[in-house]
Amino acid sequence: MLYQLYEAQRSLMEPFSDFAQAASKLYGPGAVWSQLPMAQRMAAGYDLMYRLGKDYEKPEFNIKSVKVEGEDVVIQEAVELDKPFCELRRFKRFTDEPHILKTLKSQPVVLIVAPLSGHYATLLRDTVRTMLQDHKVYITDWKNARLVPLSDGEFHLDDYINYVQEFIRRLQAEYGNCHVVSVCQPTVPVLAAVSLMASRGEALPLTMTMMGGPIDARKSPTAVNNLATNKSFEWFENNVIYRVPQGFPGAGRKVYPGFLQHTGFVAMNPDRHATSHYDYFKDLIKGDDASAEAHRKFYDEYNAVLDMDADYYLETIRTVFQDFDLVNGTWDVKNPAGQVERVRPQDIHATALLTVEGELDDISGSGQTQAAHSLCTGIADAKREHYEVKGAGHYGIFSGRRWRDLVYPKVRNFIAASDEPQRRAGAREALPAEDRIKPGQKLKVVATAAARKTPVAAKKAVAVKAAPAAVKAPAAKKKPRASAAR
Repeated sequence: MLYQLYEAQRSLMEPFSDFAQAASKLYGPGAVWSQLPMAQRMAAGYDLMYRLGKDYEKPEFNIKSVKVEGEDVVIQEAVELDKPFCELRRFKRFTDEPHILKTLKSQPVVLIVAPLSGHYATLLRDTVRTMLQDHKVYITDWKNARLVPLSDGEFHLDDYINYVQEFIRRLQAEYGNCHVVSVCQPTVPVLAAVSLMASRGEALPLTMTMMGGPIDARKSPTAVNNLATNKSFEWFENNVIYRVPQGFPGAGRKVYPGFLQHTGFVAMNPDRHATSHYDYFKDLIKGDDASAEAHRKFYDEYNAVLDMDADYYLETIRTVFQDFDLVNGTWDVKNPAGQVERVRPQDIHATALLTVEGELDDISGSGQTQAAHSLCTGIADAKREHYEVKGAGHYGIFSGRRWRDLVYPKVRNFIAASDEPQRRAGAREALPAEDRIKPGQKLKVVATAAARKTPVAAKKAVAVKAAPAAVKAPAAKKKPRASAAR
């Protein structure tokens, strides 16, 4: 009922919000009533009223170009793989300069796994824009659960992990290798995904970069951690889960609504948000357009939230924040074939690991991300690093000046140190067998019936078809012209 009441209230407020927007323009510079006394204050007040009452839709990435070696390179977004709850989105780069094209083709391939924890993947816009200077970039663009019809089935934490594995295999099939960067919430399922691939003997990402995530939420608990531990699982199930009302494609689906999440975000720092809105009002009166626009950009992103599928959300609460299954070594995941597999980070050997934390992070406390190193005992010391960003909060490690000036150079150099030449069009088949399967490794995934007949055939089948049957090798692409970069 709460979701229905919220939607009714939003619909009721919409005309008033539209009126406030129109009134703000009437009192604005050059408008009909702009010369009246107090006109500037009236325009500012109506503008603030409009922004407090408007509905915030999913923002665009809006990355049109980036600089590569001092030259502008055009960016075009494309959906590489469309799943019921997520799109694998690619940012393809184009240039007509032969020397730039050569550089772009040789740069590392990076899968950025965005959080599914309230905000859209566009929260990582600055992360993507910066990394496009030196990498081929793909990102997980999670869908709003209220827009996913019930006919598309359920979405569990296990499905999240299986999605990540499918995306990794997709890039490996296309390029021969890839690197994975996970920010905040996905650090846990990404570590699980790579661990399961390692246990099966599959080809792994060359590097894992984990930034500000709750690998071990017991360390330096924050307000977010305390909420999850102080409330029972049943409390979350009974108090924050609602069905999507009629009028949306996902009507009837159980979700953790975005408006409740947003309320929680604001409640963490109400004074800070109130001050920010008042400062915005004063900036409009003073005519400080730059500060006012910075405020708009931040809150256009901050106020845009999505609904999360209830099964996924509740399983994350229990697995990550209450039972601590990953660090306790008790996490079992069901693969697309219905088989249950144990998550064993100690099986990872070939992948290099970088963890990044913010000194002032109030979402994932100090040591929570670094805990990945104590789990991944199979990774050599020479292939692991930890970096704490002084003076940075949670968002500062992947967005803003500290990300660009401090964190990104560390991430870029770490990826470059482990990168390998790419092999396109049938890349996986071209890899030597010893790179695909560890000698003596017991394989846990059953491939095709033909592959089960002989050990040799089984190894080949697992290397190429460890993904579920729904994953198909991409069709051979036409040879691009010089203007179409990678």
